Amino acid sequence: MHLALTEEQILIRDMARKFAVAELEPIAAQLDRDEDPVKNRQLFLANLKMLAELGFMGLNVSSDYGGSEAGVVSFSVAITEIARACASTAVTMSVTNMVGEVIQAVANEEQKQQYLPKLSSGDYAAGSFCLSEQGAGSDPAAMKTKAVKEGDNWVINGSKAWITSAEYAGIFVVWAVTDPDAPSGKGISCFLVEADTPGITVGKAEEKMGQHASATNSVIFDDCRIPGSALMGELNDGFRIAVAELAGGRIGIGSLALGLGFAAMDYARQYTTEREQFGRTIANFQGLQWMMSDAYTQLEASRLLIMYAACLKDSGQPFNKAAAMAKLHATETGNKVCYTAQQLTGGMGYAQDCPLERYARDVRVTSIYEGTSEIQRLIIARELLSEV
Repeated sequence: MHLALTEEQILIRDMARKFAVAELEPIAAQLDRDEDPVKNRQLFLANLKMLAELGFMGLNVSSDYGGSEAGVVSFSVAITEIARACASTAVTMSVTNMVGEVIQAVANEEQKQQYLPKLSSGDYAAGSFCLSEQGAGSDPAAMKTKAVKEGDNWVINGSKAWITSAEYAGIFVVWAVTDPDAPSGKGISCFLVEADTPGITVGKAEEKMGQHASATNSVIFDDCRIPGSALMGELNDGFRIAVAELAGGRIGIGSLALGLGFAAMDYARQYTTEREQFGRTIANFQGLQWMMSDAYTQLEASRLLIMYAACLKDSGQPFNKAAAMAKLHATETGNKVCYTAQQLTGGMGYAQDCPLERYARDVRVTSIYEGTSEIQRLIIARELLSEV
């Protein structure tokens, strides 16, 4: 594996970095505080539209459907740069890209032509996955939402929880039980449901610890009637689709945690060169130097794990274990180094005027969503034992 980025990947990384510094970083704290919800929503949606215009909402989508066709490595480095400035924007970008990828991989040609250009261009501000439920998070096979065939239509009833970007998504990828008598995980199907379909209610945004600008909502389906053509992929094959897509999403969330970790440590490193105690800058103290050394070493290890998983996916090789390892290491590292950065900056890092306080809150959920760290360990162990 050649570890150096290509010229195109460097261009995408630098473009993402430039956009993050110019457009996201100046307003990230404002969006986090949410003192003016209407204005903040407008700013957030405007940034999503600009990201789409730059080609960042369809990075691994074919140019035939308006995508950038840049690949998984480009997707990863772009998410990392966006997350350095605003994790809320990064998670919406990551999920929207993954919605585009699953449509491209599974949908029929008519569905691709109908939805992919709208996602890639920003006509849809975002896309959302409707998979998790209150009783079906780490165990999506336990979902209760049902889709019943009535003539040429499907009627969906049930509710989904913790849905990223639900209140401004244009399209939902919805999983529902279509054969309640099938064994666990075998009777689930996948549907493409437009957000303005009658029978859909998006609940109020959850009041979360972090990533405040990214809306996370419940989505209720009450006799939501969709055409038979909304079925994506084969009937009762939806669980396989979900498992495959979650693996790709882990590369995105690992990249997001990596960006937050680097942002936190870069801020703390700069601070130690300016803060003086005992007649010299605190960067001169060996104890703090070792903390920085360990933190950056673990971040670089995370980067390599993510790049390896992304390269495997780009080349069409199995990447499930690599993605789980990357997500586990990057998100656990992200959490640790954000706290290390706060320790390096002392009381300043605990104040809301300092971005470290926001980074520490934003990074916490990365080891929970897209599969908890505990689930990643189960996946890794299962893959390892299957190789024996």
